Amino acid sequence: MGTISDYFGCLVFDDRVMKANLSSDVYQSLRKTIDQGAKLDASVANAVAAAMKDWAIANGATHFTHWFQPLTGITAEKHDSFISPAPDGGVIMDFSGKELIKGEPDASSFPSGGLRATFEARGYTAWDPTSYAFIKGKTLCIPTAFCSYGGEALDKKTPLLRSMEALNRQAMRILKLFGNEDVKCVRTSVGPEQEYFLIPKEMYDKRKDLIYTGRTLFGAKPPKGQEMDDHYFGVIKPGVAAYMADLNEELWKLGILAKTEHNEVAPAQHELAPIYTTTNVATDHNQLTMEIMQKVASKHGLVCLLHEKPFAGVNGSGKHNNWSIATNTGVNLLSPGETPYENAQFLLFLCAVIKAVDDYQDLLRLSVATAGNDHRLGANEAPPAVVSIFLGDELMAILDAIENDTPYAGTQKTTMKLGVDVLPRFARDTTDRNRTSPFAFTGNKFEFRMLGSSNSIACANMMLNSAVAESLKIYADRLEGAEDFETALHEMIKKTIKDHKRILFNGNGYDESWLKEAEKRGLCNYRTTPDCMPHLLDEKNVKMLTSHKVFTVAELESRCEIMLENYCKTVRIEATTMIDMARKQILPAVESYVSDLAKSAAAKKTVVPTAACAYETGLITKLSVLTDQIAEKTDELEAALLDLNGIADTKEESFAIRDTILGKMAALRAVADEAETQTAEKYWPFPTYGELLFGVR
Repeated sequence: MGTISDYFGCLVFDDRVMKANLSSDVYQSLRKTIDQGAKLDASVANAVAAAMKDWAIANGATHFTHWFQPLTGITAEKHDSFISPAPDGGVIMDFSGKELIKGEPDASSFPSGGLRATFEARGYTAWDPTSYAFIKGKTLCIPTAFCSYGGEALDKKTPLLRSMEALNRQAMRILKLFGNEDVKCVRTSVGPEQEYFLIPKEMYDKRKDLIYTGRTLFGAKPPKGQEMDDHYFGVIKPGVAAYMADLNEELWKLGILAKTEHNEVAPAQHELAPIYTTTNVATDHNQLTMEIMQKVASKHGLVCLLHEKPFAGVNGSGKHNNWSIATNTGVNLLSPGETPYENAQFLLFLCAVIKAVDDYQDLLRLSVATAGNDHRLGANEAPPAVVSIFLGDELMAILDAIENDTPYAGTQKTTMKLGVDVLPRFARDTTDRNRTSPFAFTGNKFEFRMLGSSNSIACANMMLNSAVAESLKIYADRLEGAEDFETALHEMIKKTIKDHKRILFNGNGYDESWLKEAEKRGLCNYRTTPDCMPHLLDEKNVKMLTSHKVFTVAELESRCEIMLENYCKTVRIEATTMIDMARKQILPAVESYVSDLAKSAAAKKTVVPTAACAYETGLITKLSVLTDQIAEKTDELEAALLDLNGIADTKEESFAIRDTILGKMAALRAVADEAETQTAEKYWPFPTYGELLFGVR
């Protein structure tokens, strides 16, 4: 393959390829569309399509697809070959500008929340030129938006692009007030850190729960879990290292900036982090990354688990969304500089984020809400379900000084002396990091830590972009009409600090006392998806999102319905899987062991008639009680599921699942896991936690 620089992006129709394969006029016109949002001319589309086809065929492609992100949470693609019939009975390879720009998948077969009836099939995909086309296998993949016949967004890309444009509009207004006349546009950038588990495929294949739901629904704790903290940043096992090497190569070919890899806290858990890039591209790349992770794992006899909580009792997997704002001239608007106290532009953008997170904490929470992530948030490896912001000591001191009109003394940088002459001395950062915070400032960006590992990052970023755009709009409206800009600016920053300091918290987010304090401050604590998702339709949220044209009212109503429906379907599948496993695997296995124990006791008495058989008798009694309890809890869960069929309203069904089904699932699991600890290993019908978590070498 040569060096990384030789093959990096070799499967991407990127700027280098466009320059080499397009005429100067066509290239400049396309760049104007990409950089400034200018309308694409039909002749340019035809020229781009021809060059794209020739390049793709030269790299082994036979088909093309409009690659899009419907509301299933994963990507979708329909492949068409490049062939067209020729008059002589042969074929020619053809691909038009019309085929590049527009596709027509079946819109009724994807989640629409009522926007499409089954008989209303027409939908459209539209080329997104801001995200480069790429080759996957033998298919040219063209990133596209997806909408219904009526124009409603049925995907995650469209509202994300709208939110980026909304933030751009308002940020440009602010920058002009500060005299930044050279700036043409403002973009948000993201670097999503991706956590995942690797387990042996032969073990995965023996577990119905992993196959059907992506997580283990049963499983007693192994003798060792993550108690020793020895897996975190530990030496990477050879099998995992080989997987990571292949994964990096595949990602680099697709132009994905995979940068960091390491073992995570839980056994069998790992992380991959990219260099951050424009939010839309980062979203596409993260969807590709998750797909490639699973594809490469199968080549190594492994399975990559992306569920937020595949194993109870050890850390779940998140996706840390590192978010920032930058101008096209390369200025990071969240970079404090050497003297943040004197950097009014930075302080205003910082305050815009603080205000946005406080005003729309419910939107941020529901943007990461899934049945899987509900198991993770609030556990001792993830942020709580309460949204708060960590700023660190220096910025908190600056904001306190502004709020109270007191001088800011500054923060002295401490030189770290490690006590060994040969080790270098270095300046300590002015603030520590806080891994318990859901939304932490980390130097020149914010790290939104609430996302689950399987989440599309589009949802969180469209809400974050929109909320910050609203803050900037309010600021711009006030400052543009101010008689004295400097005075108005100072007063507005000061007012933001006073009004929104309740969202700022630098302490331990895992501590129970914080949840009580958060409640006193009036912060939201939506523990589950049914708790938070209906708030998408709160009047303030609908007004903000529609005013910035990120969503229509109909789109918001449909998404609320879809997300609650997904929650209900997910838990129903899990509960049904538990019933199936309990009746067809667990109960027969335990009964078989009990039967053999009884035979063993009988055989012992044959040899020694006076033998008490206390071991066998005690264990038989214990397991008999457990099997009765497993059967009883299984029947109760099944009955509760049947009761759901009488509920027509999706929101009411989600409440019933939250209040009834989850508890009955937990009760069934408790007795089944207890039975596992009492059953001889050779009888247990599927791989245990110890085998799964420590099975990769």
